[in-house]
Amino acid sequence: MGTALINPSCIEAPLPKGVTDFLPEKADKIAYIEGKISRVFDLWGFRRIITPLLEFQDVISMGMGEDLKAKTFRFDDRQTGRLLAIPPDITPQIARIVATRMHGYPLPHRISYNGRVLRHAEIQSGRSREVFQSGVELIGLSSPEADAEMVAMAVEVLQGLGFDNFKIDLGQVDFFRGIMLASGLAPAVQNLLQEAIAKKDSSAVREILEKEPVADAIKEEIAALPRLYGGREVLAVAERVAGNDRSKKALDNIAQVLEILDIYGVTDYLTIDLGEIRGLDYHTGVTFEGFVGGLGEAVCGGGRYDDLTAKYGFPAPATGFAFNILALLNALGKRPEVEASKTRDFLLFNLKEDRREVLEIAQRLRARGFTTARDIIHRDFDNSLAYAKRMNIKQMLVIGGDYCADDEVYVVRVADKIGVAVKKIDLFREDYSLKFEQ
Repeated sequence: MGTALINPSCIEAPLPKGVTDFLPEKADKIAYIEGKISRVFDLWGFRRIITPLLEFQDVISMGMGEDLKAKTFRFDDRQTGRLLAIPPDITPQIARIVATRMHGYPLPHRISYNGRVLRHAEIQSGRSREVFQSGVELIGLSSPEADAEMVAMAVEVLQGLGFDNFKIDLGQVDFFRGIMLASGLAPAVQNLLQEAIAKKDSSAVREILEKEPVADAIKEEIAALPRLYGGREVLAVAERVAGNDRSKKALDNIAQVLEILDIYGVTDYLTIDLGEIRGLDYHTGVTFEGFVGGLGEAVCGGGRYDDLTAKYGFPAPATGFAFNILALLNALGKRPEVEASKTRDFLLFNLKEDRREVLEIAQRLRARGFTTARDIIHRDFDNSLAYAKRMNIKQMLVIGGDYCADDEVYVVRVADKIGVAVKKIDLFREDYSLKFEQ
């Protein structure tokens, strides 16, 4: 009795909200973007680490603030009875690995990674629960040069991806924390102010401050925070505003970072935002976010986190950042070079009874670096060409038939079906390139 064919349209196979399948065309683009980023990380001397998809919840939570803890997926481990967690961020994992597994390595650690994390998100927000991250961590250096290196790498990646309209917003969380500590305001009030400042809502900040019995000078310091945005002139304004040593030290630090970034020649891409305090809880110094034109969310972000590895028993200064791959995909998806990443070079269409020659040609083309698929299914010329077009293959190479002489192959450009005969001997010349470059 034969097996009945199942109509896929009748199968109910929904996915949980906030996750998605990435089909070949989009997956190719993601791989292209990740490859570009990884190449820059390699050139700067970073070595890759692969982190696990599961951690013990009590262990990973040591490296997370309340914000990340609230976004963590947890479940019971039937083997140990302990609570497991799917990491919502890779940096705490790197901190754990460095502190517990890398004692034999000399400092500094230059670590890179590509991975996915999972975070709870409000379903009505429409945001993805999956975050694709490509990032670096530089552990063991406290110098402004280490912070500048992170920013310069981010700029180099964005330039390499073809962006010209982008900005890196530099902040310094210690500037804000110094002002808040000196204010003497209750933690609950500080949290309200932090939310308002993050939204650049000056009127909300003043409304909160009006109800608090603090000195007018302190109120003016806090009220100025949403406006401390722009070029280097912001530092001079901030210096006049700041009345505490911690904030002044933070300004001196960011000024040193900017001097080094001048050497890198990336100053034109920078803005200063001392009211930018949306970083993760573990940040301790210079932070930054990268924005590209036409996209409302950051494509990268990070900063200094000097206290994180100490939570796993290994005190060390550190800085790092990560790219949001799906945000980059939204910004880059239609660019010609990214579209080209989903294409393949050849589909081989054999009209001879013997398959030996077509398989040998395929091997030789692959050895030359051409992506080459063999159309094993028996179908006619037009259907093979239609398949090549659907699969984003640039050219169909025909072996045999009446399209060319015995010592030739027939190469067809899939986009417009224009074909030309090519001598087999020429096909494998060292200087041969695709006959129809698009």
